[in-house]
Amino acid sequence: MKYKLGDFVRFVDEKMEGFVTRIIDDQMIGVTGEDDFEIPVLASKVTTVHGYVPAGEQKIDINQEALAFTGGFETKGIYIAVASDPKANSVVHFYLINETSFQLPASLTTKKQALYKGEYVGIADPKSVTKIYSAQLADLQLWPEFVFNTLFYTTHNTEPFPPISVNKIFKAKDFSGSKKPLPLFNPPTIGWLTRLDEPELVIDAQKLKESFFKPAEEKAAVEKPANEIDLHIEKLRDDYQFLTGAEILSVQLAYFHKALDAAIVHQLHEIIFIHGSGTGVLKNEIQKVLSKHQKIQTFMDARKEKFGYGATRVLLK
Repeated sequence: MKYKLGDFVRFVDEKMEGFVTRIIDDQMIGVTGEDDFEIPVLASKVTTVHGYVPAGEQKIDINQEALAFTGGFETKGIYIAVASDPKANSVVHFYLINETSFQLPASLTTKKQALYKGEYVGIADPKSVTKIYSAQLADLQLWPEFVFNTLFYTTHNTEPFPPISVNKIFKAKDFSGSKKPLPLFNPPTIGWLTRLDEPELVIDAQKLKESFFKPAEEKAAVEKPANEIDLHIEKLRDDYQFLTGAEILSVQLAYFHKALDAAIVHQLHEIIFIHGSGTGVLKNEIQKVLSKHQKIQTFMDARKEKFGYGATRVLLK
């Protein structure tokens, strides 16, 4: 199949054009036009229209080596970004974002029903965005498991890091939060981010076990939280006017952790955290914790008619 999701094509026998939004089989594709209707068509009956470049694929004429060392040698910041195609919203593209000063020899392999398929191999330059895969967001439940591998290379006098290998099965909760601006994209683009070089949350199994098998009198000492927890700083501290931004965030997160632990101890089915929309920093920090917590079933935006995008509903196991 020579066509990929997101390709802009024109029908050979008709005055129609659109974007490839589905790969049906080796001979058939689905093309969606301006009316948003997807039309199945033989791949031999369309031709590529050159000139359309999806977001994130623009080539920026810059000195990558010089950029890599601007402001010092950066060693952290490797992400997988998922963003909708600007012209075909049903299609999402996966990008490898490299904010580090390393060159990253990288590969993507998919696994589905014990079958492996190499999808991408190449080198991600420092401070670059590279498209590595495309898929239909509506087919999320059918997506394969993704295996991302990267190495670290530089001519700079810096010890290379150990290789990264991350297996990821995307779920609906990965896309339940609001989109955020994606780094390094030109033009600016919003989407969802998964960090590859972030240390995994280490859970002390013994301490976790002890926390859930405390005597009844110890559990009773933990006050049962309300069903809705307001994390606006003015609700938590009277002296908030004298706190820095970092101190405010620290107070809010401490209160969030305390309320979440209390909800788990009291075996609540769900709890809502009201964090406001604002810059999205608090919401992102909260959802980062929730996405790795073993006692969380799922989370999502709370009722938009009541909270807008300013609250997260958490379902506990």
